[in-house]
Amino acid sequence: MKLLVASDIHGSLSAAKKIVAAFENEQANYLLFLGDALYHGPRNLLPDEYNPAEVANLLNTIADRIIAVRGNCDSEVDQMLLNFPITAEYQNIPLPYFKLFATHGHIFDQRSMPASVVSGDLFVFGHIHIPILAVNENNVLILNPGSVSLPKEGHQPTYATITDSEIMIKTFDGEVYRDMGIRREQL
Repeated sequence: MKLLVASDIHGSLSAAKKIVAAFENEQANYLLFLGDALYHGPRNLLPDEYNPAEVANLLNTIADRIIAVRGNCDSEVDQMLLNFPITAEYQNIPLPYFKLFATHGHIFDQRSMPASVVSGDLFVFGHIHIPILAVNENNVLILNPGSVSLPKEGHQPTYATITDSEIMIKTFDGEVYRDMGIRREQL
């Protein structure tokens, strides 16, 4: 199984087009979307090609292959446009070698994980718009795919892929930004 992980489109049609194209090119089974789909939020500038309705239409073309969580900028009004659920605060996804806990990051983050996240699990979050791939002191794998539309701290727009053997953060130019092999014995 292959997951493509993305976060923080914030209504950017150009970013949504890139993530859907990457999803198809990567031949991923599912898009794990970590929230903030349609609205840019009061703290952000308008992203490139801001068009929330068209972003919704584009994401709806792959709705049956999206697993999503609610971001701090997502609302019930957004759900009315989307054909996949975006109101869950988190998702627990069992994978062959570990459990994946996905959340947006405004409630739980790498410093404040729920008690259900234990050694060997993969904790995935968005929200901060900064790519992270690390293992913490409790042997929890931590992944933030960065932002597809409004990256921060000089980072490029990025997304991530997860397979049974590897986690990669990539740019839309195909550059591997960060990667980590996964071996069953290390978990």
